[in-house]
Amino acid sequence: MKIAVCGKGGSGKSTVTTLLAKELARMGKHVLVIDSDESNYGLSRQMGVGLPKDFTAYFGGKEKALKDMMLSDFTHQFFEETWTLGDVPEGYYAEKDGVKLMASGKIHAVNEGCACTMGNIISQFIDHLVLGEDEYALMDMEAGIEHFGRGIDNGMDLILMIVDPSYESLALSGKILGLGESIQKPVGFVLNKVDDGNRDLMREGICEGAKIICEMPDDGQIRGAGLQGKELDLEAEPIRRLAAYIQSR
Repeated sequence: MKIAVCGKGGSGKSTVTTLLAKELARMGKHVLVIDSDESNYGLSRQMGVGLPKDFTAYFGGKEKALKDMMLSDFTHQFFEETWTLGDVPEGYYAEKDGVKLMASGKIHAVNEGCACTMGNIISQFIDHLVLGEDEYALMDMEAGIEHFGRGIDNGMDLILMIVDPSYESLALSGKILGLGESIQKPVGFVLNKVDDGNRDLMREGICEGAKIICEMPDDGQIRGAGLQGKELDLEAEPIRRLAAYIQSR
């Protein structure tokens, strides 16, 4: 199953992606996490691994890949055959405890240009990735909804939106639900940073028709690990519930 994890910046996408990936691995599943956020350097730290080489470098680097796209009027095909989890080249992923992490690419310097090249490559990768019954690919999306515009979500089986206690996040829930439905993709919601003071407001403010799968509490241990860039290595009942929901689909 291919799963897109999305939401506004700071909502907890990387946190939920990390905890879910590790939970699935504990259950004996094979998991690939794809970091598609070119400005996020925290996911690898939460997973307890180093940042792998940009996947774009496999195709000659961002500049060459962009030239290939431009020469073909942006119809260049980077993949001719299907890929499996085992086909991801060594050096372009980091691995720990049964979870692989790969990164589409990062912005490393000023005047480097937009992230469209990286988005194109990773979108094609998703389209050509073939998964077995016990294999999962979790894509930690960039903040916002641009990934829908790039067509990356077209190749997904499920879209998960992480909703934090903010008006912006609650308002965005309706947009993401509508975008998912427009491409016939199921959309599930995870309420994050929930406490007794905001639970009712979040449930009342989320869009009509939202399927709330679980609620993640406002956890000091998680906040502390995120602040210090430490590995997230804990089990949580809401994440077990989320993993069970995913497997039931």
